[in-house]
Amino acid sequence: MTIKKNKIKEKIFAILTWGAGILSIVVLLYIIGFILYKGVPYIKPSLFSLKYTSENVSLMPALISTIIMTLMSLLIAIPFGVFSAVFLTEYAKSGNRFVKIVRVTTETLSGIPSIVYGLFGMLFFVTFLNWGFSILSGAVTLAIMILPLIMRSSEEALSAVPDVFREGSFGLGAGKLRTVFKIVLPAAAPGIFAGIILAVGRVVGETAALIYTSGTVAQIPDSPFASARTLAVHMYSLSGEGLHMGEGYATAVVLLVLVIGINALSAFVAKRIGGYGKDK
Repeated sequence: MTIKKNKIKEKIFAILTWGAGILSIVVLLYIIGFILYKGVPYIKPSLFSLKYTSENVSLMPALISTIIMTLMSLLIAIPFGVFSAVFLTEYAKSGNRFVKIVRVTTETLSGIPSIVYGLFGMLFFVTFLNWGFSILSGAVTLAIMILPLIMRSSEEALSAVPDVFREGSFGLGAGKLRTVFKIVLPAAAPGIFAGIILAVGRVVGETAALIYTSGTVAQIPDSPFASARTLAVHMYSLSGEGLHMGEGYATAVVLLVLVIGINALSAFVAKRIGGYGKDK
């Protein structure tokens, strides 16, 4: 009887697992299909004009601003996040009180709503530092938002590298720094890039924090202190006006393609760095 009950439980668990997986795929395909159905008919050349007007509601300035904003925030957050994770996993002693404080602080920061980051960015970067509503204020605010995500994912990826790798490197005469950069970081690259991909998704889809920091001006920024809007803010503005809903869905299509392209590129780079893209 016990064996039969266990088999029944296993079958039920297998059905629930498959059902959850299929449901996730169906929901994802439905969302993608809905966006394509609503947005593709409104994709036209005028949407990709370099200059935004109230007639063409071009998304090109927002697309360029999104790429610039993403690159700037990643350039700030990745070095701090990865090197902080290296310190916590490779150099800090286990049980260190400072390490515990850093981890608690990181977990706390990851749970703060984005609008709180936006209000902080507005008060500190926009007002106190007098940067104004600018792409620099938005990028630094986003960098602070994604820093905990990159830091925690990098720490987990580094911790997952077997100690045999480190011991073998030390046995061959390599120092600590060389072992970290030549052995540990390349082995942990796929996990680190997974966190970076999640961070990119949060940056590209963020609206609340950017409305308070970078503004909503629909133009290509000519300097770090120029105001600009990203694709997500552009969609929010169009839907708020209620006059160009079709163009808003078309913007969603472009945003979807952009995210998929960034994810594919990041996965390819991670495999190359990690050594998994070569034929064995």
